[in-house]
Amino acid sequence: MLITAALLALSYASALVNPARFWLFSLAGLLYVPLALSALFFLVWSIRRRARIGWVLALTLLPSLFLAGRYYQVRKAPENPGSVKIVSYNVGLFAHGQQDGQRLQTADSIAAWLRTLDADVICLQEFYLPNSLGMDAWLHHAFPGYHPDYYVLTGKNGHAGNVTLSRLPVEGKGKMVFEKSTNMALYTDVRFPGGLRRIYNCHFESYNISLRHIVGSMDEETAEDTGRKMRRSIRVRPLQVDAVLQDIGGSALPSLVVGDFNDTPLSYTYHRLCRGRRDSFVAAGSGFGATYREGWPLLRIDYLLFPKDLTLRTHETPKLPWSDHYPVLVTCDES
Repeated sequence: MLITAALLALSYASALVNPARFWLFSLAGLLYVPLALSALFFLVWSIRRRARIGWVLALTLLPSLFLAGRYYQVRKAPENPGSVKIVSYNVGLFAHGQQDGQRLQTADSIAAWLRTLDADVICLQEFYLPNSLGMDAWLHHAFPGYHPDYYVLTGKNGHAGNVTLSRLPVEGKGKMVFEKSTNMALYTDVRFPGGLRRIYNCHFESYNISLRHIVGSMDEETAEDTGRKMRRSIRVRPLQVDAVLQDIGGSALPSLVVGDFNDTPLSYTYHRLCRGRRDSFVAAGSGFGATYREGWPLLRIDYLLFPKDLTLRTHETPKLPWSDHYPVLVTCDES
């Protein structure tokens, strides 16, 4: 019980400690939900047994009264028909099928679903097309009426990267390709009804591991490789966040930060990017906010963070079968 209480305290600290310096804190942050549930179980047990250790567990759980809302919400605001609708979706390289033909079928299915939303802005991460297809031609065909902004890395098998699509007027754009990484961030200056705003479409460093693969074959080699990948990801992500924050600081425009952060709500990444912004799930979500399919309902790693002058109306995460991530749909109003 004392070990659980100590690890839970470390998970709280993970949001404040830069993992580029002390990466082990981030591991405790990843385990926050099972640690909090274990501490709660032990607290109930200690109360029933009248064990003195109960007060230690009670004190350790106090911060969770304020943090639980980052993972689960019970309210849901009504949608305003005049709201701006924004979607963020890590489409997982359209890898529901492993061959190009199957991937394109998945891409067409996702595009058809996105068109039904009638969204104003769509932000995609891990977008993929084979070399045989032109990006502009495919995007204009799949998303008529949208202004496409994208940056992809080209390899022998195709193009992969981030795509931002907007039906609202676009007045500027740019990109940040992170050093020694295939991850990136796009920014697009979009004319909202109330003024110009900058949208950052981010994909921060991935762990590049599969929970299903790890559970199925946890030998010494797999464990060593998993640990190496996790340490690298944990140390690199803060540098990528710093790059985005530096760009935000150099712009006079109000900023929205969206995308796949590959980090939980109890992380240094989330804590820094949330400063001066509102988390759409905390403001308008309902139920579990988890967005990663393999870790549902524990892992929420995809976010839409808004300036505080925008009113968040709705936040949804439809359980779609086409990616290892679920999309995030948000509507907001000008205050």
